[in-house]
Amino acid sequence: MFSRRTDWELTTNRLTCVQHELQAAGREVLDLTVSNPTRADLHYDAEAILHALADSKAMDYDPQPKGLRSAREAVAGYYGKHDDIDPDSIVLTTSTSEGYSYVLRLLCNAEDEILVPKPSYPLFEFLAGLQDVKLVPYPLLYDHGWQIDLPSLYQAVTSRTRAVVAVHPNNPTGSFVVGEEGRALNQFCRENKLALVVDEVFLDYAHDGKLRPTFANNRDVLTFTLSGLSKISGLPQMKLAWIATSGPDEQVAAALARMEVIADTYLSMNAPIQFAAPMLLQQRHSIQPQLMERVHTNLGELDRGLSQQKTCRRLAVEGGWYAVLRVPATQSDEDLAIEILRQLSVLVHPGHFYDFPSDGYLIVSLITPPGNFRRGIAQILELLNP
Repeated sequence: MFSRRTDWELTTNRLTCVQHELQAAGREVLDLTVSNPTRADLHYDAEAILHALADSKAMDYDPQPKGLRSAREAVAGYYGKHDDIDPDSIVLTTSTSEGYSYVLRLLCNAEDEILVPKPSYPLFEFLAGLQDVKLVPYPLLYDHGWQIDLPSLYQAVTSRTRAVVAVHPNNPTGSFVVGEEGRALNQFCRENKLALVVDEVFLDYAHDGKLRPTFANNRDVLTFTLSGLSKISGLPQMKLAWIATSGPDEQVAAALARMEVIADTYLSMNAPIQFAAPMLLQQRHSIQPQLMERVHTNLGELDRGLSQQKTCRRLAVEGGWYAVLRVPATQSDEDLAIEILRQLSVLVHPGHFYDFPSDGYLIVSLITPPGNFRRGIAQILELLNP
């Protein structure tokens, strides 16, 4: 009755089952996996945000496949004048997930392949499966920092490969694609006639405060850069994201013409959000400093705790909201996360959720409210250092 593309394993994973069990028993759980900024004790200018959603112009239905011009101009303005992003190169979507679906539909036939980094966010598997596209991983290697395993890219490419996905910075490793790595990706795509798809949702969250270059103005190869309000302004509920298309002029024109038809088929954007886009993007000036202060506070607390023991260490991280802990691999990561949850009532993510190649990794969110983070990390390190 149902398609093979929805033939997922629908049983709840063991970690979530234990979490539900503890909640049903009334036990307080310290959640060190917080990813929802609206529930991370941040201050939002609710009055300005809600007022922006009440623009009377939203009562007029003006279907624009790529999105209203004013909203696309606001997105282009986010990148700044020095990046010179043409609003006509931008297609608005309700989420980066929808943006991925547009790009995959544009580039791939059924059973075509895209190359994706490993470790990385697990959503790719579902997005590709819904588009009948096959994922082929290429590894990120760790040696005093994360690097793309470039030889593996060349080994992974086949006649069915259509694109390479890069996450800039990666989630959860926090590693950026800059300098020689970026040039190598462009060369690889040119040699193999591939598109480059770059997820930049965490681009603004470099831990050293130095702005990293965007791929939204990458002219070397056909490039689709995805981002949105969810992380930029800490507003995942407002459902505004985009695809910025760049590269050789002829390829960009052909891609945008086809993508406009894809967008016109769904017309998923709503008017209030589009008219509110300038104000919603402005909220980043208030939200990002709060989030970066939180990240630095929690990272400092984590490092203080780690300095007082010898069993665990933190892997280097350049940006984003997460930290990767290297822990003794005495059991599977899932078993360890379940043990931590049962014994301590502290929730962390096991590395295998993000497709780490081996056991011995735990992932924690650096935007967790500091009191909870401090308590949870102290208990975990005490458990792991008897």
